[in-house]
Amino acid sequence: MSAAWDSADHPTAVSVGPLGWVLMLLRGVVLATVVFVGLVILLTIRLIERPLYGQGRPVTPHITQIVCKIAFWIMGLRRAVIGTPMRHRGAVVANHTSWLDIFSLNAAQRIYFVSKSEVASWPGIGWLAKATGTLFIERNPKHARKQTEVFQRRLLDNHRLLFFPEGTSTDGLQVLPFKTTLFQSFFAPELRDVIWVQPVTVLYTAPNGTDPRFYGWWGDMSFGGHLLRTLASLRQGQVTTIYHNPLAVADFENRKALAQACEAQVRAAHPSAGLAAPNPAELR
Repeated sequence: MSAAWDSADHPTAVSVGPLGWVLMLLRGVVLATVVFVGLVILLTIRLIERPLYGQGRPVTPHITQIVCKIAFWIMGLRRAVIGTPMRHRGAVVANHTSWLDIFSLNAAQRIYFVSKSEVASWPGIGWLAKATGTLFIERNPKHARKQTEVFQRRLLDNHRLLFFPEGTSTDGLQVLPFKTTLFQSFFAPELRDVIWVQPVTVLYTAPNGTDPRFYGWWGDMSFGGHLLRTLASLRQGQVTTIYHNPLAVADFENRKALAQACEAQVRAAHPSAGLAAPNPAELR
């Protein structure tokens, strides 16, 4: 029986041999270089893009996609996609297991993440998040109305926003109940009839012989430690991203009904639902 998603019972530490340290160093240096070069290119293009298109970003999201695809190749982590990312105006919601979700979801389509405001101050990650157009949300109820307006304005600007309704990352072995707060933004009069929401299930297959929670990142795990462990792994597993049918907001009575429908689709494709693993022939 697995530990609870918020348990301090983390996966057993795997000893890193000489080859693991070499891999960690090589992968780390190459990954950092690719991310840095990609960031420089993105910011340079943004200097031209912003005066011409304002909030619109017709070019820079493609840079983010390319960097994320290369990152998986560097790490040796296989990536598979089932279904088709939507082209409708709207948002994407997914279960949340790891910081790797950001690379997986960004690699497949042009999206902008919605994140808690604390992330903006994190060294490295915060800078990248700002550069790629992340929308930061404060948990203070006093700012709820203002944040909802910003959220809605980004959607009207054709930004496809992505957020994790679970509200936290887990060990990857289950899906937590979806929080409904952000779903309310979709029901504004100017959005309800034109916005769609696509549920996405992100699955991780651990390397052979390792804890099935190998890629999970939760509780008091440090980002640095998890990153180094991932880079040092001689064998890697796979991340599978499953895109479900988009849901028209206009078809739902309220935010709770929409959130429940999204959660049901995400949960149904998750191993915790007792379903068989996706057919490799369907992967691309």
